Amino acid sequence: MKANDFKSMGSDELQKKEQDLTQELFNLKFQLHTGRLENSAKLSSIRKDIARVKTILREKRG
Repeated sequence: MKANDFKSMGSDELQKKEQDLTQELFNLKFQLHTGRLENSAKLSSIRKDIARVKTILREKRG
């Protein structure tokens, strides 16, 4: 997702999105280690989305 998409969300939605993305990252890592992951580029995109969400949450708090 783009940063603008995250900026339009509220703080509660962002925290929920962060939890969802973290869970998805865990599942992808599990698939990677068991050899079932087909698209390994998805790992980096999920990590970047988590960073975007955390950055915007920090901006909203400050």
